[in-house]
Amino acid sequence: MKAIKIVYYVTTALFSVMMLMSAGNMLLNTEAVAQNFRDFGYPDYIPIPLGIAKLLGVGAIWANLSKSLKEWAYAGFFFNAILALTAHISINDGNWPGAAVFIVLLLTSYFCWRRMLSADNS
Repeated sequence: MKAIKIVYYVTTALFSVMMLMSAGNMLLNTEAVAQNFRDFGYPDYIPIPLGIAKLLGVGAIWANLSKSLKEWAYAGFFFNAILALTAHISINDGNWPGAAVFIVLLLTSYFCWRRMLSADNS
């Protein structure tokens, strides 16, 4: 169980840093990010609420306030990462590996967390 906890905290920290950097970029570099979203074919108003959602999601995962809230945060990050991966692949900009790495970190964190929960309940 100790190894699972270590993997959980390392992967959660890594994907949290990725999301905090992404959210910071979305909230502080709004025009450039809005242009990137236009290039993807998405509306340019999305970066601000998405940046805020990423901050809230990281908080929800680390605060551990409720199992349901944490599940929703993981789900939101997963859907965001899948959309990012497909968007980067579809415009062939070569930036898809970051989204793929994020998905691996996210899924590893999630399944380690679920394993820790099941061990606590047994």
